[in-house]
Amino acid sequence: MLVFHSDRFEPDLPAGHRFPMQKYRLLREAVADTLPGVRLREPDAAGDALLALAHDPAYVQAVATGTLAPAAVREIGFPWSPALVERSRRSVGATLAAVDAAWAEGVGVNLAGGTHHAGSAQGSGFCVFNDVAVAIRRDQQRRPGVRCAVIDLDVHQGNGTAAIFAGDPDVFTLSLHGDRNFPFRKVLSSLDVPLPDGCDDALYSRALDGALARLNEAHCAAPFDLLFYLAGADPHEGDRLGRLKLTAAGLRRRDRTVFDWAAARALPVVMCMAGGYGTDLDAMVAVQLGSVAEAFHAWQARAGV
Repeated sequence: MLVFHSDRFEPDLPAGHRFPMQKYRLLREAVADTLPGVRLREPDAAGDALLALAHDPAYVQAVATGTLAPAAVREIGFPWSPALVERSRRSVGATLAAVDAAWAEGVGVNLAGGTHHAGSAQGSGFCVFNDVAVAIRRDQQRRPGVRCAVIDLDVHQGNGTAAIFAGDPDVFTLSLHGDRNFPFRKVLSSLDVPLPDGCDDALYSRALDGALARLNEAHCAAPFDLLFYLAGADPHEGDRLGRLKLTAAGLRRRDRTVFDWAAARALPVVMCMAGGYGTDLDAMVAVQLGSVAEAFHAWQARAGV
């Protein structure tokens, strides 16, 4: 299975910043140590023309040149730097490469990505560019008529993705998220499933099963060709920003449920890691490693390994 990473381009953040940037390196190292059948690759950076498929060119240029307004930088949540720009481009490039891998082999993984709060003309919530949106727009150019589904299981609603694809009949956006969590002004997805604070494994599992049944209705009406899965670690009970109470075992079952659903419909899957802000970094990385392991098992099953 091909897995793409871009942690070599991590920007330096101010001391005490709440975003655990080192999680990307730690996850790559854990994957390398525990999943020897995985082929790790560093992606190319996404250029301006690719980014402009889903983003206003003026916004892309402002990010590239460091001329975003101070309020726009605050909304993103990271201080601007050339390293941030390169890392953001590489993260998009990793999802683009994972799409190619999914078409070729059934499953492709980006160890970052899932930056679903970025809209067409602004970043937000630690998201600069929307990697999934860029990837879908590129595939719509390459494969006219392609239909894509996005299963967003980050604890925060995928408002940027929902806004970019509002009114696009060929993209179905599904978001399970904390009802009272960021963003506090939601954008209508194709299907939103708000969850209460303290949601546990059992309640989450029922909500996911119901959402997938609804997604299947859409698939039966007009079959999807490609699935994007945002496997956020932030529904975990140890996440400082999550407010839900899923266990590591519950999240592993969540991942398996999604991959089983896709396999039953022969859908290629692109997985991105999305959010994770655990107070215990090792426990959070273990959750993410479990997601990659489920992707690897799904790839093995498809490849007959």
